[in-house]
Amino acid sequence: MALTTSSPMPDLVSEGGTLLRDGLIWAIYCRPGQDPIELERDVVMHRLATGTFPAPYAEMEGWAWLHFDIVHTLSRAQIESIPCFQEEVRQVLTNLERSIRLDSEEETVFGALPAFDDTTTDDDRNVSTWRFALQPDLLVTTRRHPIPALGVVFHELQRGLIPRSPAKLVDRALLEFADTLRRDFARLDDQLDRAEDVLLMLDRDTDLGRMSGLLGLVRRRSTELRRVLAPVDRIFRDEELELPEWAEDDLRDRSQRQVHAALDDLLALQDRARSLQDELTSNQAEETNRRLYIVSVGTTLMLPATFVTGFFGMNTGGMFLTDGSWGTVEAGGLCFIIMLGTWFVLKLTKLL
Repeated sequence: MALTTSSPMPDLVSEGGTLLRDGLIWAIYCRPGQDPIELERDVVMHRLATGTFPAPYAEMEGWAWLHFDIVHTLSRAQIESIPCFQEEVRQVLTNLERSIRLDSEEETVFGALPAFDDTTTDDDRNVSTWRFALQPDLLVTTRRHPIPALGVVFHELQRGLIPRSPAKLVDRALLEFADTLRRDFARLDDQLDRAEDVLLMLDRDTDLGRMSGLLGLVRRRSTELRRVLAPVDRIFRDEELELPEWAEDDLRDRSQRQVHAALDDLLALQDRARSLQDELTSNQAEETNRRLYIVSVGTTLMLPATFVTGFFGMNTGGMFLTDGSWGTVEAGGLCFIIMLGTWFVLKLTKLL
């Protein structure tokens, strides 16, 4: 579905694209049931400066989405000078730290939420942060690295899937993050399935060291994801957090459910990984004990022979079996007989 624009929109791949000179990636005006409209620069500046849209947008029922790349110095300077936002809101939008936050000030909801970056492989996918300021008719988002989740939401808007409130867009980006988390959980769970199959079919040729490394990778990745997800769940469950009525249901209630569900799945994955780690540790201890048992039995059986050879090795006179050509054979037979007797004694005492 084509956009109704006066100039071409950036060609997006995942989320990034051709940046304008001041870091503005896209600026669109969204109306439910209609195609998004690309906003002219003077319209954007008028809205940020006065807090209202000029005609004809002032008569329309819709909202705008402005997306900035704050790597650019010009974009940070422009955001820091937006009159319609409070100082705290502007600081959050231009903050380069990865801390998670959700707060509100009068009719503005703002914060920083996690998302995966645009790395190509699942194993190397890192968690980044994007920031937003939300008003009933405006959504401003900023990021340092391309965020595929925002690109997915943008393309949904291009297809005409436009919600009535920009709060649902933030919720949709969080849902995309939660869905990506669940795909990661499924991949980690498959690795645990393979580890569990190997542990259940344990034999002497099983490489327990490799299994330990596999479980270690799963536990490390799940711990990294929990460190990101737990703060998000905590801020949505904070009883002191008060959001405006227009954002309470779309943003807090829906997002809290999906984030909490993802956290429950992650905790279950970690519990399973710990259980398999305990079983692996038990198997490793059992294998070590088995090997020590074999060494101990061999040492015990060789102890009489060691005594006999030590006895015959004494450099003293009158040693028997020194005469004749069969002394060595007779001494060896004596060693074997004593070892066999030791074996019978160990069997009778049930030590073997």
